[in-house]
Amino acid sequence: MTHHVMSMLDTYPKDLGGVDRDKLAACIEACFECAQTCTACADACLAEDMVAELTTCIRTNLDCADVCEATGRILSRRTGADAAVTRAVLEACQAACKACADECERHADMHEHCRVCAEACRKCEQACADLLASLG
Repeated sequence: MTHHVMSMLDTYPKDLGGVDRDKLAACIEACFECAQTCTACADACLAEDMVAELTTCIRTNLDCADVCEATGRILSRRTGADAAVTRAVLEACQAACKACADECERHADMHEHCRVCAEACRKCEQACADLLASLG
């Protein structure tokens, strides 16, 4: 876990609203890491000779990157957090990560970047599930 994510949560001047600090930090970190990985995977797919066969993978990567980025940003804002919105965003992120991991796994034997991306997506999918479960 990066020092800065936890440090920012530790310095938040109010209660985190009953959210598990460790699960929140892990999810924030996983979201931003997944967003970067998906963006890089989409770019690597564009560089492949068989790019036309990777259209769905590229689209799924970019969608997942956007959802993960938004989720990480929303989770980073604790003031006035709406539990229903937090839950909905986490569910959307979990779904986007699952879809992207499923798609990347189809290409993982041929493209190492897809294997790496699928791993990051599965990690983020699990981090979202863990945080959701801790919300009760």
